[in-house]
Amino acid sequence: MSPPFSNRLHIVTWNVGSATPPDDITSLLGLNVGDGNTDMYIIGLQEVNSMINKRLKDALFTDQWSEVCMERLSPFGYVLVTSQRMQGVLLLVFAKYFHLPFLRGVQTETTRTGLGGYWGNKGGVSARMSVYGHTICFLNCHLPAHMENSDQRMEDFESILQQQQFEGQAATGVLDHDVVFWFGDLNFRIDDLEMQVVKSAIDNNKFSILWEKDQLNMAKDSETVLEGFQEGPLKFPPTYKFDVGTNTYDTSGKKRKPAWTDRILWRLRATAPAGAGKRGSISGLTSGAKVTQHNYRSHMEFTVSDHKPVSSIFTLQFPYKVDLPLVTIIVEDEWNSVADATVIFKLAPNYSRSSWDWIGLFKVGFKHYKDYVGYVWAKQEESDFLRQEHQVIWMHVGFNTRIIFFHI
Repeated sequence: MSPPFSNRLHIVTWNVGSATPPDDITSLLGLNVGDGNTDMYIIGLQEVNSMINKRLKDALFTDQWSEVCMERLSPFGYVLVTSQRMQGVLLLVFAKYFHLPFLRGVQTETTRTGLGGYWGNKGGVSARMSVYGHTICFLNCHLPAHMENSDQRMEDFESILQQQQFEGQAATGVLDHDVVFWFGDLNFRIDDLEMQVVKSAIDNNKFSILWEKDQLNMAKDSETVLEGFQEGPLKFPPTYKFDVGTNTYDTSGKKRKPAWTDRILWRLRATAPAGAGKRGSISGLTSGAKVTQHNYRSHMEFTVSDHKPVSSIFTLQFPYKVDLPLVTIIVEDEWNSVADATVIFKLAPNYSRSSWDWIGLFKVGFKHYKDYVGYVWAKQEESDFLRQEHQVIWMHVGFNTRIIFFHI
């Protein structure tokens, strides 16, 4: 165990409205102003083009949005840890390459809620993992549209939480994790206020008038399922609905009332017994984790969709970290001959071997775990049972590479 540590996360949610990616997403990812200290990027998209012919192409090749994100982040040392897609709902999780040995138990889940649960145009996709010994779950949702469907949105969210169960982990459900981040096109609207009142409040930066009538804010007072969820102040204009290609709110015949449909919330797992104390009194009785939100903003410069993207930067602080690798790899700094191309690896005592274990050779700046130059199997032989050190030999080597052990 180590002393307290922190992890910085950059979370993005964007309903892209079936658009192709813009040429440059640098500002969305904060790469133009960042200090390089971001540990993980979590990107949740909704309405990624899911036409049948487009999905068939994406099944054979990486979809355009994933490719753009990988192309932009890999030069900075970020690797795609996992991704999950359900029709138009896409979740991508990236981490700095040196964190990879300490991200464990990675699993993903999907829940369809469209057409009574048969269609995946609405619903939720999630990814969970242990980060240095602490469990985190990321949940990207696209909930039902329209002003009058606030109750249906809550029902669908509850259904997603009930249906998403993970295997073989201490945290089996979404809310069992130490920290949960919930984001997406949650589709909550602004009740009661007339269009001209909403537009006037936006024009005069009087967002507090709108907060009070925001359906999600109001639901927090009455919906038990939202207990413990927190959100930063909405200090940016509503992110929906815009005329595509502009920063002008909807001028079509429908004239949709502006709303904060696109949101990012978080929740710390409470350790108090169920039902202990009064409602809302458990905020301090958590798993020892602390979440600090540094910013919460929209990005008006992106106009390819009728939604504006929203991003937030968080620091997660934990009381300790588990930073003993399950596998330690020892290699020569330079490989000048086949004799140098030997990898020695040591396994932690509690490591459970698999016949599918392999060691990959990657170029510096690799995008994801399949982006290897080559690999060798590291399966266990009968003679290996009592050995503490094992080795494999590479017959074909490359320059400027990294070596990583994978367990399946």
